[in-house]
Amino acid sequence: MAAGDPAVFRVSLQDVKQRKKPLVKGLATPEKAMITLDAMKALDPCQLKPDSMETERIITILDETIAKLEMSSLIPRIIDSLDRFADMLGPEITNNLIEYQKLSNEMEHLLASTEEEDTMRGEEQQGCLCLLEQRLKCSVRNVLRLLLANPSLCQALKYEAWSRESPAVVFIKAFGEFRNFMLERLLTSPMEEEEKIKFMEDISLQIKKNAEAITALLAELAAAIRTREEEIHKKDNAIKDLKTSMQDLAKVCKAGIQQIKQEGEKQQKEELQASQARCARLQQDVQQLEAQLNALVLEHRASELALRKRKCRVETEIVNWIQKYDTDMGEKQAEYEDVNAAYTEEKAQLSLLMEKRAVLLQEYSQIEEERRICQEKKEQALKEFTTMTLAATRIQAFWRGYLVRSLFKSKRKKKKGKGKKTKK
Repeated sequence: MAAGDPAVFRVSLQDVKQRKKPLVKGLATPEKAMITLDAMKALDPCQLKPDSMETERIITILDETIAKLEMSSLIPRIIDSLDRFADMLGPEITNNLIEYQKLSNEMEHLLASTEEEDTMRGEEQQGCLCLLEQRLKCSVRNVLRLLLANPSLCQALKYEAWSRESPAVVFIKAFGEFRNFMLERLLTSPMEEEEKIKFMEDISLQIKKNAEAITALLAELAAAIRTREEEIHKKDNAIKDLKTSMQDLAKVCKAGIQQIKQEGEKQQKEELQASQARCARLQQDVQQLEAQLNALVLEHRASELALRKRKCRVETEIVNWIQKYDTDMGEKQAEYEDVNAAYTEEKAQLSLLMEKRAVLLQEYSQIEEERRICQEKKEQALKEFTTMTLAATRIQAFWRGYLVRSLFKSKRKKKKGKGKKTKK
């Protein structure tokens, strides 16, 4: 079904009748009549204009899902009677159904063995179960794609293999009701929804008022019945008088009726002649319209044939694209698995290198600490050597000064001793 198909927005006749039914009986005042008119406009499906592409797509998806659910519910019954349907299905669909049956049997066997065996092998079987589940899903998609590609085959299978008491039918009906509900909700704007809620509240209030009015009217009716019974007795006498006058009127009416019949017959003849002439004209118009209809039918059949060919070509292209997509995705999946394996291996190598790096960092910090201590010792030794050198230099200078002073003192004493000897 195409995205713009008008059948997407088809509303059932029953829904239209339900919407056109009056919701309140007995509304007589002008205000109540206006409320009813506004409500009918809000609930009338002719006022709902589906102009949203998203709405069309949602309803198209729901219709396609219903079709797939119907075909999926038929697969077990077709497999049970595969020999009977083999000629109708063809070799390709039959092989796919046999493959689906094998995968289903393997799945049941694997599930039964998983419950019996221990937990150690359960993890391995869980992986096999996931892989088998993916294959089973692919097989179901292939079968549905092949079946839905042939609408006439789908209709024939529904007629032959449909089960009226199957639990899937209940689900499909519920899903169809959900689709109709979604259609109605999507076609109803928020403003119309608010108007509908307000209208229902007004109806509830009006029903309460009507109930009170009915109670009051019943009381008035009982009083009026009693009054009327009294008046009936008074009117019986008047009725007898009226009967006599009616007999006289009957005679007068017979004469008037006879005259009216004669005039009616005359007018009927004139209208019959006019009607025959009008029928002749209409017959000519009908013949012309039938000729136009035949020409349009031939033209539309040609266009329909061209559209059918285009549809078949597009469906073939879609199937080819889907197959290409499946192939590409398989290649991408294999490439992804290879890259993931390489990534896992490199991640393991990275963890080993990080451990080695941590050990080397620890050793490097120890070496740096030892170098710092050695450097401090060297600086301390150099400082001590500089201090000792400076001290030795000062001591040597002081000693040399002392020696020089001592030498000068001894020379002075010698000079003084010689001077005293000469004076004597």
